[in-house]
Amino acid sequence: MKNAQPMLELWRGGRLESHHAGHAVIWGEGGVVESWGDAGAIIFPRSSCKMIQALPLVESGAFDAARLTPRHLALSCASHQGAALHVEATRRWLEGLGLSESDLRCGSHEPYDRDERNRLIRAGEEPCQLHNNCSGKHCGFLTMTRHMKTGPDYEQIDHPLQKAIRQATEEVTGEAVAGYGIDGCSAPNFAMSLAGLARAMQAFAAARDTGDGRQRAMARLRDAMAAHPEMVAGEGRACTELMRAMRGRVAIKTGAEAVFVAMIPEKKLGIALKIADGGTRAAEAAIVALLVRLGMLDAAHPLAQKRLPAVQKNWRGLETGELRLSDGFA
Repeated sequence: MKNAQPMLELWRGGRLESHHAGHAVIWGEGGVVESWGDAGAIIFPRSSCKMIQALPLVESGAFDAARLTPRHLALSCASHQGAALHVEATRRWLEGLGLSESDLRCGSHEPYDRDERNRLIRAGEEPCQLHNNCSGKHCGFLTMTRHMKTGPDYEQIDHPLQKAIRQATEEVTGEAVAGYGIDGCSAPNFAMSLAGLARAMQAFAAARDTGDGRQRAMARLRDAMAAHPEMVAGEGRACTELMRAMRGRVAIKTGAEAVFVAMIPEKKLGIALKIADGGTRAAEAAIVALLVRLGMLDAAHPLAQKRLPAVQKNWRGLETGELRLSDGFA
């Protein structure tokens, strides 16, 4: 994370208290339009690349063969809250495949959704893999695995599914993967440059539903995310709220450790950013600032204001400081 550019600052009592630095790239039809920090920085995209991981699912015909809907496509790209609608959607998806929760390889964690968490506590139930924020992606993996008639250990790096995802990743980023790590949901996560990730997002942004197999697959995934933001994340989450605020004109996706991407069809632009310290507040503020800069999001919209730098107040409502964009960014 060398050469990261200052992006966000927290001031208190007239002093700089904290700051976040990072990297960002806006990629257009001719290449890099604008960049901050190091466009060549190698990162793990984490969950921001789920639409790339879902490309083989759509391109292979597995998605259509399973008679799934755009709502399922959005869920395959999701880092969801584990709310009731997400749990039920993944359960029904698996049932339609003749599979069950035990076939997933993502592991269990407490749902982020408060209502579902409280329901589990009241019922004395333990969370299951359906509550995992990546369970939709893994349902897509199982759909592809069944279509390919391959073994059940789809999360292994040498599984045909992961080989297909690696190939798709290299093709859309225009570069060889720079190794891999294991993500929180146990699936491989291929490392790439930030510029490569932005280039891939531009390809998704420019894709047409009437294009060839790859183009159509990209357009379907992008449009499903924009049309079903509630499936991509959940209530109160940046991805869901900001896509709603932009009324389906832009598809965006976050990833762990402060990665964010955006696909802007009307401008044929892709955005990728990474905050070096992994801070979520900075990643959300940075993606909002870039979307405002590009004219895709109204800075006065309440859901933009929720994340843009502003005066900071404590629990008594007293002004305590200010969160600011750093000079030279956005």
